[in-house]
Amino acid sequence: MTRLSAGRLAVVSTSLSLAFLAVAASANDLTAISVSPDAVAAVSGGRVDFIHGKPLAGRTPGQNLTTLRAGSGSRSDLAGRTANGAISRPRYPADLINNGGAVIPSAVHHTIFVNTNTSCPPNSCWGDPIGFLGDLDKSDFIHVTDQYVGTKADGRYPVGDNYVINYPVTPGVPLTDQDIANIAFSAARYSGNFNMGHIYSVFLPPGQDLCFDSTSGVCYSPDVPTTFYFCAYHSSISTQFGGVIYTAEPYQAVNGCNVPPGTPNGLVADSTNNVLSHEVFETITDPGGSAWWNSVDNGIYGQEIGDECSFIKFTATNVYFDPSNIRLNGKLYAAQPEYSNIGHVCQVGRPSGEH
Repeated sequence: MTRLSAGRLAVVSTSLSLAFLAVAASANDLTAISVSPDAVAAVSGGRVDFIHGKPLAGRTPGQNLTTLRAGSGSRSDLAGRTANGAISRPRYPADLINNGGAVIPSAVHHTIFVNTNTSCPPNSCWGDPIGFLGDLDKSDFIHVTDQYVGTKADGRYPVGDNYVINYPVTPGVPLTDQDIANIAFSAARYSGNFNMGHIYSVFLPPGQDLCFDSTSGVCYSPDVPTTFYFCAYHSSISTQFGGVIYTAEPYQAVNGCNVPPGTPNGLVADSTNNVLSHEVFETITDPGGSAWWNSVDNGIYGQEIGDECSFIKFTATNVYFDPSNIRLNGKLYAAQPEYSNIGHVCQVGRPSGEH
């Protein structure tokens, strides 16, 4: 798994313009925001604390099944299968280790939908991530995090305000984490909701590539297989105005990031749900890269709560993420299990003894 940190040392703007567009989108209860030059300056002058990406499920068409695609020598794309490609369940990887960093015992989720239009409407273009996050908050599944964050309370991760944004892009040029941070920071600045009580998930439309930066070649790029390394990531940035916790959610209904046919809500929705839940659980338990993760050098070095249970499924023609069918707040979804130190197993509900 790729784990990156980087410093940004540009001079911070001392004042932030109020040049944000705030228009209520009553049909979807969404607010339109924009990124001002001062917001870009604030992000450029901040410090990216951590980036942790979710690698591809295995290969893109035409590549050998054994090709490693996770970057930095990670083998998490081999998770859950034997040498001949068979699925091996359940899996018992090493327990997560408390490395002493902060966790998120409660937070409000916010979604941000980028460059929507009539062909890709807010929220529904990705299935229903707002509904998924709301049901996840009301589920037993979210309580896998209890053991790591130190509370068993219900309703700790509700959905709050949600946003749309028109962000400038150049055709054929990937966005970078700087752009995702600009977008997430702009929502936080508009609302005043900074720091660990808020998680911003930024959804990119179909066809929009994303790289960690402009030089590394570590990207979400289904159209460029040689740089296609991750499906999504979570990150955090510190600015003089406050910290911003965010996840980057490129379009998941592509080979390498999708779920197999036949899931409860269809390919688009459950491909989104599966990867989004992975990033949400990891954000809660390891928001800055210094909290709960497995640092034991046992072949899955540096794995977070979701990485240890990111199963894959091989067919004769493709490879998919292989989630479980999980009932959240009465509705069936496809989402991967998450690792529980209680019982040392991948879990889809409250761990034993946590009721």
